[in-house]
Amino acid sequence: MPDTIIDRCEAKGLRLTDQRRTIAAVLEEADDHPDVEELYARSSAVDPNISLATVYRTVKLFEEAGILEKLEFGDGRARYEDAEREHHDHLIDLNSGEVIEFVDDEIEALQEKIAAKLGYELKGHRMELYGVKRK
Repeated sequence: MPDTIIDRCEAKGLRLTDQRRTIAAVLEEADDHPDVEELYARSSAVDPNISLATVYRTVKLFEEAGILEKLEFGDGRARYEDAEREHHDHLIDLNSGEVIEFVDDEIEALQEKIAAKLGYELKGHRMELYGVKRK
């Protein structure tokens, strides 16, 4: 699989305007889970001609092409991350909205074990934990 979001867009035959390339580059640099408004702020800082509508259309296009994954953490904001990132799970702080990525080998093994016990081969999963910091 091609390495960058732009490479994957090109491999899938998506037409990449300069504005779409800018949005893809901003997504590539993101180390968080931005929503469309955050992507718009970051992208328009690079290219002031990018509109919010362009960001919405581009995100939808990338999601439909399997390049972006849409995440909904119950706060009414759809957030996005690269669909080709290494597998990880999420812990969402209900007070701050911070999203913490983590991988736990014991949890992964337990999920495989449960699927096998129920007669399934696990092909994927998504886990989100919601909590508040202990005092």
